[in-house]
Amino acid sequence: MRHISIKMGQLGQLVLIISIIVLLGGQVPGQSPVRPNIVFILADDLGWADLGSYGADLHETPHLDRLARQGVRFTQAYAMSVCSPTRSAILTGKHAARLNFTIWREASIGRDAEAARSKNRLIPPATIHNLGSDETTIAELLRESGYLTFHVGKWHLGDAANSPESQGFDLNIGGTHWGAPATFFWPFRGAFGQSREFRYVPGLGIGKEGQYLTDRFTDEALRLIDESAGRPFFLNLWYHNPHTPIEGKPELTAKYRQRLKPGFNHQNPDYAAMIETLDENVGRIMSHLEKKGLAAQTLFVFTSDNGGYVNQYKGRQVTSNAPLRSGKGSLYEGGVRVPLIVSWPGVARRGAVIDQPVISMDLFRTFAEAAGVNGETGVDGLSILPLLRNPQSRLDREALYFHYPHYYPTSSPVSAIREGDWKLLEYFEDRHVELYHLREDPGEKTDLASRQPAQAERLRSRLDEWRRRVEARLPTVNPNAQP
Repeated sequence: MRHISIKMGQLGQLVLIISIIVLLGGQVPGQSPVRPNIVFILADDLGWADLGSYGADLHETPHLDRLARQGVRFTQAYAMSVCSPTRSAILTGKHAARLNFTIWREASIGRDAEAARSKNRLIPPATIHNLGSDETTIAELLRESGYLTFHVGKWHLGDAANSPESQGFDLNIGGTHWGAPATFFWPFRGAFGQSREFRYVPGLGIGKEGQYLTDRFTDEALRLIDESAGRPFFLNLWYHNPHTPIEGKPELTAKYRQRLKPGFNHQNPDYAAMIETLDENVGRIMSHLEKKGLAAQTLFVFTSDNGGYVNQYKGRQVTSNAPLRSGKGSLYEGGVRVPLIVSWPGVARRGAVIDQPVISMDLFRTFAEAAGVNGETGVDGLSILPLLRNPQSRLDREALYFHYPHYYPTSSPVSAIREGDWKLLEYFEDRHVELYHLREDPGEKTDLASRQPAQAERLRSRLDEWRRRVEARLPTVNPNAQP
């Protein structure tokens, strides 16, 4: 046997290195942790400017602001313009247009009836309203590789035959085919909307008077973390906050009513109360991971499914995405640009701010790469791990695309492309285009299409080629249209 000699100085250095690795949870400095836990929190209808770290004036979000200081904050992250399309894109890594899941589930189901009575110039295309079992989800990939997979909260991607359990999740608490609860207050059930449809939230136990839905989802999430018993887990925590119904806790609503000022962009105290409760619960998850010694080995991601809802609820505008234009349903920046904060100790550069455009589909490959599994099925996404490691790096992507061939209070049927700082929207009713330079005009106030027709035509042609490539469905002329 060969004799190995280690000098005392070398031994001391070795002990020091081993000690550092132990303190880092077994992570070698500069290297990715092995099989991290993944906590993914998705807010519902949270606007780009709704958090303190993104410039909110009325809202208080100390926990999410702390997460941004600990991790990486993206200033130009994008989603689809409404909920179900974004959720399907995140889980599959495929664009909603490729999936033909371009509108939320209830509207997809009611499309034929709506088309029969519509007087609009166009009839939106038929779309799917269940994320089919033929699609490979990130939950399936992670579970196959040994992860425990938990879904808590909103689902909105299918009926009972297409529930979270059918898409790779070991457990599902609260996920149904509905897009919003009847109420955020216990017992979380009742008549919803003008149709007075009865809705409920399953899997939350008996409960008691005064409980708030977001708090209860967090209770369940913390329990699942504790029960993971040392196995790597994927927690898919999709809160309903701050989607309608706009119901804040009374004491918080009163607090924000006192804080209102005429010059604020945000003027809805009930909505501000919902934002604080959302922030508080994100903080509960963060603190629990720290208490359990899991924070150092957890990839933690927070974002929203679309831009903020700028329409009215019970006579009051819900939120403002200023300085961005418009909101949910629109392909202007206010409808598709969302907050994105990512923390991964030892990997994500602490306190970094990244202005490179990224999009919802990127999370599929990001989670896959972090877990060491093959994410090639996510054909439209890119891993953002290179940006976390080096914020000055660049992703190999030439353009982002958006497709919303439907009507919404903020929009008529439209597609859009973003290439570098240029963004073009093409509206289907009259095929007119609008061209904006986002670095100089993030609020999309100055349409440059008539001044730069060659640039507009080049982008329009590229957008059209992308629609053909992904087989995006288009609206058709309505024979019953009225001027």
